[in-house]
Amino acid sequence: MTATGRVIHWINAICILTAVITGLYIAHPYYQTLIADPAVDKYVMAWNRWIHFIGAIILDVTLIVIAYLYFFSRFEKAYKKLIPTGKNVKEFFEVIFNLLTFNRRKRFDSTHRDSFNVVYFAILHLLLVWMLFTGLQLYVQGLESGLSSIGKWWPALLHNATDWTIAATGGTLMDVRISHHTTMWWIVSWVVFHIYYQIWRTIYWQEGDIAIVFGGSKYVEKRR
Repeated sequence: MTATGRVIHWINAICILTAVITGLYIAHPYYQTLIADPAVDKYVMAWNRWIHFIGAIILDVTLIVIAYLYFFSRFEKAYKKLIPTGKNVKEFFEVIFNLLTFNRRKRFDSTHRDSFNVVYFAILHLLLVWMLFTGLQLYVQGLESGLSSIGKWWPALLHNATDWTIAATGGTLMDVRISHHTTMWWIVSWVVFHIYYQIWRTIYWQEGDIAIVFGGSKYVEKRR
């Protein structure tokens, strides 16, 4: 895993954690400041919204970088593993079989990312894209006047880019909000399995997979 990939990985991890914590507070405030001062407490929601927005924007930027690397990375072009060729499909199901049988059979190359892992990460990226559109739709609805500190063009751009999510989710803004919230739980579930699977691979494959996101490498038996 390249240095760029590792930086993106940890930025995404921090931003997702931040967005979940602040997003849950925005949906249903569950904590207050330690200072019992109404003049301070009234800004808690504002700060949560700001932190949530900044974390989401950083995720959006990394998604653009990831999309570029999918096709133009000089290390690994992930899109090649997403193409449903016979080799990729066979590898995908071999990895699943390996997982379900607790490593009783391992008939694929684990030197680099396999088809299952690439597909699994592609699902995360699609979920984050959906969060981007639904989140910006909820954000732009707060600009009811059609104005912003940087002009009318910003709300207009967001409406043109995200208003379709209302129809796609059921026809009301509440449907968008529910979809945004539900998708968050799908992402949390994705993260839980991702952590479990990396620990699982480290234990069963004995190749040091968990070290990849720290040092970029793992150990694989050299073929003769």
